[in-house]
Amino acid sequence: MKEIAFISRNKKKWEDFEHQIHHKVSVTPDELADYYIELTDDLSYARTFYPGSSIVGYLNSLTAVVHNLIYRNKKEKGSRLFNFWVTELPLSVYNSRRDFLISLLIFVVSFVVGLASVYANEDFLRVVLGDSYVNTTLDNIAKGDPFGVYGSSESLPMAVFIAANNIRVSVVAFVIGVFTPIAVALILAYNGIMTGAFLGFFMQRSMGSMAALTIMLHGTMELSAIVLAGGAGILLGKSILFVGTYPRKIVFVRGVRQGTKIILGLMPFFIVAAIIEGFFTRYYLEVSPLLSGGVIFVSLVLMIWYFVIYPKKIYLQNLNITQNGNVRKTNR
Repeated sequence: MKEIAFISRNKKKWEDFEHQIHHKVSVTPDELADYYIELTDDLSYARTFYPGSSIVGYLNSLTAVVHNLIYRNKKEKGSRLFNFWVTELPLSVYNSRRDFLISLLIFVVSFVVGLASVYANEDFLRVVLGDSYVNTTLDNIAKGDPFGVYGSSESLPMAVFIAANNIRVSVVAFVIGVFTPIAVALILAYNGIMTGAFLGFFMQRSMGSMAALTIMLHGTMELSAIVLAGGAGILLGKSILFVGTYPRKIVFVRGVRQGTKIILGLMPFFIVAAIIEGFFTRYYLEVSPLLSGGVIFVSLVLMIWYFVIYPKKIYLQNLNITQNGNVRKTNR
């Protein structure tokens, strides 16, 4: 069966499932079980015959929602929130992994361009960050406090401002994807170039190691989250431009839901990064490189585990549940 025929045959059924689930229409346990069996059948068929299609991700997400409704602990008041962090967000991250890879490549290439541009023309940093920032930094270097900018204001107001600004940037990077993924790429490119130029500026003055330790103390979470937010924006843009054989409205709504989950999931990481920057980065001269390196390492491991390793684990668990459900149905 061609993919378009498969979608046309089942589209109304899937839309009905979504309507009942997301609008909290009363559904009996038996009806939920029937939905789950039908969805796992459709998901298994789509994985077999259309493995690279967006329909696989759509059915996987819908099946996971129904599975959670069946097996959740209704006595636990925080089960919805728990479900979000343990299952929903990791599945959304896994289904968007290609978009995150594109975002990461854009950022890394831009970082290298920014780094090389400073070596080619030192005034390039003034174009990116402005004369005032560069002059202040040069004054701080002369005073023996090259990163004094991190201690230029009180800790709490600084942390609040940084968190609010980074969350704003992530939301803009996501929402602007509605117009075009190119706009998202430009935001990522600007942040990558700025970071590369900033590091290059200090490398020219033989302060590269100190700059890397200081920046990445909070930047490991912050920059990772910006890249992930960019991936969510690319996902949203693709859901409008590249719909494949599936109806544009359904692909777009799915992109909005999936991307929104990712943005909401990134907010705690932005807040933690802002707390580190506001309260701890300012003491870079007093903190040993070993301790800074330890914080960076723990932050990196956390980001890789939760946004790379764990999502794949949850996806495979969901796949096993789907396959077991099909086996039980066949045995009946």
